[in-house]
Amino acid sequence: MKITIFGTGYVGLVSGVCLADLGNDVLCADVDSKKIALLERGANPIYEPGLQEKLDQNTKEDRLSFTTDLGKAVAYGDLLFICVGTPASKGGSVDLQYVESVARTIGQHLDHDAVIVDKSTVPVGTAEKVRTIIQQELNKRNVKHAFSVVSNPEFLREGAAVNDFFNPDRVIVGLEQGDERAKQVIGKLYKSVARTSRPILFTDTKSAELIKYASNAMLATRISFMNQLSRYCEAVGADITAVSKGMGLDTRIGSRFLHTGIGYGGSCFPKDVKGLIGSIKEAGCDASIFEAVDSANEAQKRSLFSKIEQALGTVKGKKVALWGLSFKPKTDDIREAPSKIIAQWLIDNGSDVAAFDPEATRNFKEAFPKISYGKEPYEPLQGADLLILVTEWDVFRNPDWARVKKLMSTPNIIDGRNIYLGYREDLKELGFAYQGVGVGDDA
Repeated sequence: MKITIFGTGYVGLVSGVCLADLGNDVLCADVDSKKIALLERGANPIYEPGLQEKLDQNTKEDRLSFTTDLGKAVAYGDLLFICVGTPASKGGSVDLQYVESVARTIGQHLDHDAVIVDKSTVPVGTAEKVRTIIQQELNKRNVKHAFSVVSNPEFLREGAAVNDFFNPDRVIVGLEQGDERAKQVIGKLYKSVARTSRPILFTDTKSAELIKYASNAMLATRISFMNQLSRYCEAVGADITAVSKGMGLDTRIGSRFLHTGIGYGGSCFPKDVKGLIGSIKEAGCDASIFEAVDSANEAQKRSLFSKIEQALGTVKGKKVALWGLSFKPKTDDIREAPSKIIAQWLIDNGSDVAAFDPEATRNFKEAFPKISYGKEPYEPLQGADLLILVTEWDVFRNPDWARVKKLMSTPNIIDGRNIYLGYREDLKELGFAYQGVGVGDDA
């Protein structure tokens, strides 16, 4: 198939590269000329395991190309994927200006029958809005072309997106009732990745749009539930890891997303929870559960402040080392990352902050240019009064603790992801003061 991808951000680039890898001819379009020039040189603007190799391979085999010519992009594809950003507005609702702009561009240039696919995360009713905009532009030109608008939300986890694309839990496709042509086209496109136990689920567009928000809101709810419970565990001396394990053994609950930490971040959960809240309120319905999830997460990001003060007494003039800056491992994404809240609070309170992250340093440096950044994990520890484990990259899991202690001025550790919890007694014997999340001193 000939496919056009509008938007070369995280969703667009991963989708475009992977669709090309399935044997399709893919043209990725973007208004950002610098990004397109970068991709044409074979460089990758985002870090995602396995993506660079497939980008190189499919470009070399002429299945993948890039352009800033949007008219050319519309004319190219039989399937036109809308994969542009949908940022949150100040009020928390979803800003659809980029989606609407692509819809207008399609309507202004469409010269053949096509299937338009909403891949961006969008609120309920967006497919109808896209359909209306395209039809209005066609009417202005006094031309007629058969087109379908399909909702096909993505469920790609950053750090595992390539694998998720080829091995999805499910493929959700929303389309108009009776649109057999679009159903056949999308069914054929995803036939090779669908499985008996991981099906293509066809539904209406509104349900498909809501499935994405509802899924992310449920996962975010589980995280906030455990994080809020972890603070109660600390207060009464219980162990959140034992609580999590005991809950997870209940088959009705399961063990996934019951781990505690310092809050969720990234491009999906925070924005999607806020977007769902905004959409629910616009419909005149109660959103109190989701508002509580969002509020609990923001509070959790700040939960380390008291731990930092407990470890250091006065924060001013102390050096604090951060291990990990991305919102989770295997990505360079720092959007809504807890590290940003922690770093800003430390700076505002007069701390000297040093940090290391395997992939996110470049992005973090743009937001925090005055922080010192190490080239390897141990460099930021020199003379540090406190080490905070923020992101659980594998490189941090088994450090040389003797070297860590020797480098630090004071051997204080706050384990924001509980990856050292299993041998905290060993750390205490080595002379470290250790604090985890959701674990009382007696647990």
